[in-house]
Amino acid sequence: MTPLLVAAGALAGAPLRLLAVRLAGRSGRDPAAATLGVNVAGAAVLGVLLGLHDVPAGVLALVGTGLCGTLTTFSGFGADVVRLVEERTVVRAVGYVAATLVAGLAAAAAGYLLARWGAR
Repeated sequence: MTPLLVAAGALAGAPLRLLAVRLAGRSGRDPAAATLGVNVAGAAVLGVLLGLHDVPAGVLALVGTGLCGTLTTFSGFGADVVRLVEERTVVRAVGYVAATLVAGLAAAAAGYLLARWGAR
């Protein structure tokens, strides 16, 4: 049952990421902004899941592994960094890396603390 739940979550996460990247492209924004957004959103959702008590294993598989696993993207992040460096925008690439790390960790912590606070 768990692989099917992961697959069901993945069916939602991957298209959401693709939609975010395409919307960023249509609005004239750098696709890296979309990657940053989905990675931070996924980190926040995972933080909430980890902060909740007694989350059923099926929900963790569906939302944590499936949805968040395909919504977020390390490979896309890496490709964005390489592209920014190749475009000779190294300062922007470094800022992108720093923003991803800081915002991702902050989002995960905020999600975790919010869930713990709400569980009281």
